Amino acid sequence: MGFIWSLIVGGILGWIAGLIMGKDIPGGIIGNIIAGFVGAWLGSLILGDWGPEIGNFRIIPALIGAIILIFIVSLIMKAARK
Repeated sequence: MGFIWSLIVGGILGWIAGLIMGKDIPGGIIGNIIAGFVGAWLGSLILGDWGPEIGNFRIIPALIGAIILIFIVSLIMKAARK
């Protein structure tokens, strides 16, 4: 059950980060889950482990990391279209 809960929380974090940035994440739900997981990893590297924890994710660093990830991916996608 822990793994499924992590998938759900990762997907929600990726979705919220996409809403905050106003950008669609390529890949739909799978892209949201990946952005949530990678964003949590990136956020914990940058900001450390602090804040409330849900589904093995520290919410604030994970959300900030997902926002940074979406920003970087959107820049790469924009450059690839040119």
